Amino acid sequence: MAKFARRLPPTITSSTSSTPSTAIRGMTILSKDSAAEFKKENYTSRMAATRRPVSPHVTIYSFPVAALTSIANRVTGTALSFGAAGLGVVELVGGNGAALDLMSNIGSGGGALVVAGAKFSVAFPVVYHYLGGVRHLIWDNSPEMLTNLGVEKTSYILVGSSLAISGLAMFV
Repeated sequence: MAKFARRLPPTITSSTSSTPSTAIRGMTILSKDSAAEFKKENYTSRMAATRRPVSPHVTIYSFPVAALTSIANRVTGTALSFGAAGLGVVELVGGNGAALDLMSNIGSGGGALVVAGAKFSVAFPVVYHYLGGVRHLIWDNSPEMLTNLGVEKTSYILVGSSLAISGLAMFV
C-alpha cells in the first residue's frame, strides 16, 4: 500500500502545518469520514481545489471538420453495407431479378423528385466513401501532407467534391 502513497498539495490536505503531508490512498476503499467529506463537496469545488478546469459539455463542443468527415466516412461505409445486404435479402426472398424489379419500380413510378432523391442517396455514399479512401491512400503514401491545415483543407474538398459529383449523378 505504501507504493500508492503520494504527496498532495497543501491546499488539499487537512494539515495545519505549512509543509505538505503524505497521504496514503486506497484504490477503491474510502473511510466513512472521507466518503462523507467527498459527498459534501461538489465536482466544481473539487476541480477548483486541484486547479483543473471543468470539462465542457458535449453540446457546446465543436467537432473539428476532420472528425466530422471521419465519422461521415464510417457512416457512409455502414450505409453501403446495409444497402448491399438489403438488396441481397430482396434478391434471396423475391427470387431471381427481384432487386432489378425493385430498382425499376423506384425509377419509373415515383416521379422526377423521387428518382433524383434515390439516385443521390445511392451516389453520395459511394462517392464520399470512395473519395475518403483515396484521401487516406494519398496520406499513407505522402505523410508530409498530413498536417492540421492539410487535413482541414482536404476535408472541405472531400465534402464539396462528393456533393458536386453526387449532384451531377442525379441527372444521369
